[in-house]
Amino acid sequence: MNTAYSPGSLAIQAREGVQDLAAHVGRSITNGIRPVAAAFLEAQPMLMLGTADAEARVWATLLTGAPGFVRATGPHTISVAAPLPAGTPDDAKVGTLALDPRTRRRMRLNGTARTSGRGFTVEADQVFSNCPKYLQKREWYGSEPTGPEVAAARHGEVLTPDQVRLVRAADTFFVATAAPDGLDTSHRGGNPGFVRVDTPGELSWRDYPGNSMFLTLGNLEEDGRAGLLFLDWETGLTLQLSGLAHTEYGPEGRVTRFRVDRTTETPSGSPLRWSPPEYSPANPPLWSPR
Repeated sequence: MNTAYSPGSLAIQAREGVQDLAAHVGRSITNGIRPVAAAFLEAQPMLMLGTADAEARVWATLLTGAPGFVRATGPHTISVAAPLPAGTPDDAKVGTLALDPRTRRRMRLNGTARTSGRGFTVEADQVFSNCPKYLQKREWYGSEPTGPEVAAARHGEVLTPDQVRLVRAADTFFVATAAPDGLDTSHRGGNPGFVRVDTPGELSWRDYPGNSMFLTLGNLEEDGRAGLLFLDWETGLTLQLSGLAHTEYGPEGRVTRFRVDRTTETPSGSPLRWSPPEYSPANPPLWSPR
């Protein structure tokens, strides 16, 4: 048994018959930050962060800064020059994902966050890279200056018509999930339309073949809390959703269904501006409606 995996992940690996492959891939999970990983982190202008708030809701949040705002400060620690999301307690478990659309590279680092004079640090429990599958390639155009004129976040409990259009047009989103011993943040990608809005309070998407780790689905098997993050890559708008999710196994394959409990839309949530995408050649055809 690979102790890098939660009981939920192990159960799904057994259900899908991929224990040997998962055990092999799992050997890449360590708690150390190699020099190549440290260099990758320092080159990134953004970091996705999964946290749980004071009410135990899970959120995925985008953090941004000039390259170098995330950096390794030791063999097991990173420093982030940004504040933790409001309501995140000190010594909280977090899941981070660094992704570079320019090179279709990504890495995950999960651990314990503590506030610092610079922002916060994360002491790593798990560090590993993922393959470029389903990552859309984008060029970074630069950053827009931010100031006091930035519009305030708008909160709700279901998607508005504009938010429905954003989700249906998305080719990428990020999902944070919780387990008894920590959090994890992952990427989901596909051609526009790969996320379905079944109602303004319910989303669904097919789980595409991946690395057989089943970290996200394993967490949902045990807990169910999840946070989604959608970006408008060209304008900087961010849409965060918090709710509950579960995975169904049937004729359509593995389908994850997400129930929206809370929404937060921030019109200028990101200063970063990106090009239109070059879609991943691995993206499957869109699934047919029920």
